[in-house]
Amino acid sequence: MTATDTPLRYGFVSRVLHWSIAALLAWQFGGMALKEIVGRTPLMGFWVGSHSSVGTLLLALIAIRAIWALTQMRHRPPHGPGLLGRLANLGHVALYVLMLTVPSLAFLRMLGGERPVAVFGVTLRGPRAEAVEWMTAPANLLHGTLAWTLLALIAGHVSMALLHGLWWRDGTLARMAGRVSAPRS
Repeated sequence: MTATDTPLRYGFVSRVLHWSIAALLAWQFGGMALKEIVGRTPLMGFWVGSHSSVGTLLLALIAIRAIWALTQMRHRPPHGPGLLGRLANLGHVALYVLMLTVPSLAFLRMLGGERPVAVFGVTLRGPRAEAVEWMTAPANLLHGTLAWTLLALIAGHVSMALLHGLWWRDGTLARMAGRVSAPRS
């Protein structure tokens, strides 16, 4: 098992980052979706209360993942030729852009807001007399909309992975799992 990517499979580092981020995004979207469905209950209070801390962790992991992806670009499995390959590349770029933008906006809002800033119980900044408008306005305007757009892209990403793995059986899904499988003829 290699740490780095190869043309045949994603390496250990890419896979750990991918699946860790996927699990944390599922936590984030699951909490927000359930909050919309069931409202603010004690369970939702805990779940939604972790949103900022988990989002900050996500921002750090996504930044690491983006840097790692750039270092591995020449080694990664190809997306394939033609229109589908170009669409896959475009889809991945859009995922990275939104994965970086959504938590960045929220982090900026958190830093510019009136409430104290704490991440996993560690206080980074005490309360502020008033919010810093230029820091809070972009997230107030875009964070939710871009987050749900990201979820739609993730749904498309998962759908395509399943299409590759279950219908086309071309080995694409296996490469992110760390296995190399021969494409079905």
